[in-house]
Amino acid sequence: MPEALSMARELGLDLVEVADKANPPVVRIMDYGKYKYEAAQRAKESRKKASHITVKEMKYRPKISGGDFDTKTKKVEKFLQEGHKVKITIMFRGREVTHPELGRKILDDIAERTDDYAKVEAYPRLDGRNMTMVLGPDAKKMAKLARDAAKAEEEAAAKAAAESASTESASTESASTESASTDAVDTESASTESASTESASTESASTESVIDSTTN
Repeated sequence: MPEALSMARELGLDLVEVADKANPPVVRIMDYGKYKYEAAQRAKESRKKASHITVKEMKYRPKISGGDFDTKTKKVEKFLQEGHKVKITIMFRGREVTHPELGRKILDDIAERTDDYAKVEAYPRLDGRNMTMVLGPDAKKMAKLARDAAKAEEEAAAKAAAESASTESASTESASTESASTDAVDTESASTESASTESASTESASTESVIDSTTN
């Protein structure tokens, strides 16, 4: 031990006891301050990565209207997509409790609507005048949805690129056709001008011939 302590001092490091019950005790020469700092940083990163899941609650009535059902269920979907668990509570009043099937239908509709990315963690059960069910996000289903969405985006981008290329090709062909038509018109115009020039020359020659004949 004295030799190890002397070596640690010479190196400017610390002598840390690893196993005090061993015979002889096990020690380690190290920079203890650096070790503590790195351990604190690892713990900090671990806390950052840890997911903090909370349980939200949404309450329904057995005779809820369609509009209220949609509004509340959209909030449930938002909670689930954010990674929270959601406790669904159906509140019965008076003689409504004698018709638990009404509450069960609402819970089944919610479970069906969120089935693409959530799962039922606590199935419907009647507790006094309340019927409850707990939904939780399903990591595998959400990952599949993300993959499908990414694939759909890639396909849409590829389709848009293909349509753009097709449009550019059509524009190029149209420009070539117009150029060819213009060249044909220019050629025809040149031919017409040439024919007109030849006709004028012929008429001039005829006139000169008549003048010569008259003169004689």
